[in-house]
Amino acid sequence: MSERILAAYSPGELRTALVRGETLLDYALHHPADPDGVGDLHLARVQAVLPALGGAFLELGGSGGAQSGFLPENEVARPLAEGDVLGVRITRSAQGGKGPRLSALLDERESRIIADAAGRRGLASRGPDPLDVLARAHPGLPILCDDPALAARLHGEFASRVRLVSTAFDEAVEEQVAGLASPRVELPGGLSASITPTPALVAIDLDTGPASDSRLAKQAAQFAANRTALPALLHQLRLRDLSGAILIDPAGLAQRKRPQLRPVIETALAADPGRPRLVGFTGLGLIEIVRPRIRTPLHERLARPHAAAAAALRAARAAMLPPGSARVTVCGGSAVIAALEADEAARADFARLSPAGLVPVLRLDAALQTLAWRIEHG
Repeated sequence: MSERILAAYSPGELRTALVRGETLLDYALHHPADPDGVGDLHLARVQAVLPALGGAFLELGGSGGAQSGFLPENEVARPLAEGDVLGVRITRSAQGGKGPRLSALLDERESRIIADAAGRRGLASRGPDPLDVLARAHPGLPILCDDPALAARLHGEFASRVRLVSTAFDEAVEEQVAGLASPRVELPGGLSASITPTPALVAIDLDTGPASDSRLAKQAAQFAANRTALPALLHQLRLRDLSGAILIDPAGLAQRKRPQLRPVIETALAADPGRPRLVGFTGLGLIEIVRPRIRTPLHERLARPHAAAAAALRAARAAMLPPGSARVTVCGGSAVIAALEADEAARADFARLSPAGLVPVLRLDAALQTLAWRIEHG
C-alpha cells in the first residue's frame, strides 16, 4: 500500500499520521480534552484596545475559564471599544507562553454559527481536529482506523474511505513517532542534529560523524554530508510542527560555501504544506528559515498534562489486557491526576475498551513530579 492516513486511538488521545510505504510524511497528536483550538469559533468580549500593539486583547471565556486572545487590527472590519462583544475564530493556537491569535473576518457559515450563539459568550463551535484536516487535505487516500467508535464518527463525511484495522500504527511507524520525542535526530550522510526550541526561535545544530572520515577533501566531504542530511532534517520541521524563526548551523562548512546549499533547502521546503520559507544566511552563516505558527508544536503538546495522562492510560490498558487480569492503579503527580479526573470521556473510553469494563484506580502521589506517573498492579 502506498500513501494512506492512519488514525491510532487510545483513551484521551488520537495520533494521526500520513505515511508512504513505511515512511512517515506527517504526524499530529490530539487530546480531545485539551484541543489546540485552531478553527474554534468564540463569542468574545474586548478586554483592552492597544493601538501600540496594533490590535486588542479579547476574553474568550468558556467552560475552562477565561482565556485571552489577541486580535490584530487588520483582522477586524470595524474599530473596537472595550466591552464590545463579537465573533472570532482562532487562527493560531496558544503556544510559547502566548495566547491564541484571532480573526473577526468570518465567512457566511461562521457568521451563522456566531449569530446562533448570540447571548452565550464563550465557545460557539469547535474547529476541525488534525484527523479532519489531514483527511480533507488528501481526499483520495484511505483512512486506516483502529477504534470502532472513531470509525463510526468518520463514516459520515469519509464513509467510503474508512477501513477498520486491528492496529493502525505498525512497528516502523511507531519507531519513527517515538523518535519525534527526542531532541536529537540521526540523519543521512553521517550527520546528527540537536534541536533546541527557545522562546525566541528554534536553534538546530548539525554535527559531523563518520562523514569527517571521507576520503574527499574536508570541505567537499562536509558539503556533501550537509547536502545529504538537510532534506531529512527539514522534514523534521513538518513532523514536529516547529515554527516561527528557525536557525540551522551546518556542520563544519565554511561560511562562503553555505549559500550553495540554497537549492537543496528550497526544494525540501517546497514539499512542506506548512509553507516554510528560506529567508537567507545570517552574518554568521546560519541558515535562516521562517515557518508560520498555526498549531501547537509537538514538543509543547508532549509536555502538557493531558499527554502524560494519556500515556499513563495506555500503560494501564496494556497492563489490564489479559482477560481476568487484576485492576491497576495509576499513581501520578498532581497535574497528571488532575487531567485524568477532568477527562470523563477518556475514562469512559477506557472502560469501553478494557476486557471487563474496568477503569484504573487513580492515586495522587505527592512524592512524584507533577507530570510523572507509574503503574501499580493489584
